[in-house]
Amino acid sequence: MAAVLASDMEQLNSDLREAALIDDVDLIETLIKQGADVNAGNQFGKTALMRAIESGSELSVDVLLAHNADVNARTVAGCTPLTFAAEFGYDVITKLLLDRGASVNSRTRSGWNALMIAARQGYLDVVLRLIAAGSNVDNVDNEGETALLGAVKKGFIDVAKALLSANANPNIGNQRGVTPLMLATQRGDVEMATLLLAHKADINQRDLSGATALIYASESEQIDITRLLLQHSADIDLQDNAGETALIQAVFRGNAEIVALLLAQGADASKVDQAGYTALEMATTKGNAEIIDLLNANVKK
Repeated sequence: MAAVLASDMEQLNSDLREAALIDDVDLIETLIKQGADVNAGNQFGKTALMRAIESGSELSVDVLLAHNADVNARTVAGCTPLTFAAEFGYDVITKLLLDRGASVNSRTRSGWNALMIAARQGYLDVVLRLIAAGSNVDNVDNEGETALLGAVKKGFIDVAKALLSANANPNIGNQRGVTPLMLATQRGDVEMATLLLAHKADINQRDLSGATALIYASESEQIDITRLLLQHSADIDLQDNAGETALIQAVFRGNAEIVALLLAQGADASKVDQAGYTALEMATTKGNAEIIDLLNANVKK
């Protein structure tokens, strides 16, 4: 008999999760009256509340909360109702959860909190609500990435503005030392880079390979970003761990326009990388006549 009762309960709980997913409020109420456990999870740990959130069912969420659904329940992967709401950009549901005491800084097994998730998806309203609720803007995930890094990576300028206005640190790099400015530089995102510089991003900060934002710009062949960084007094001759400068990178990439810009701004063409190459020797190896001429003309000055 006990096994049958357990089986019946399991079915009730499964039906409740399904009712939440399809936003059937009447069925939700009926199943709870019949004894369904509002906080029972499936094999992945997803509860009825989480299923309701996945479908964006505000009314079902409200009903489940009224029946004391656990706002801080976790799936096997460590996801919470709040991280689900953030993932789908549901601002109203986010408010409902926060009003019921959802933990704003709870993290998934990957180290993501709701703010990081919303920022990476570009959900500005949710980001603003989470910040107002006290979310830590400088939390990092298991890869060392902040909400700001996530927003910059996707080019979400308004989200980045919101985070920076909440005093997010623009100089926190990920596990490889890559900063928001480096990412913006790599993307060629002048507006984002300008924003970060206005909020005191360290223009000469290095990643674990020793590369600076200027080296990133040269390596990615981003002429406008290169110009912007130079206008903000980036150190033009810094070398990475391989001894390469922005100039050597530009020569290696065969980008004569960036080579000319760097030389015009006083780049030192005599710097030698760890392989023993100067910019001119690199250009000669590559056989790029235009760049060779630029470098030779620079030597004669």
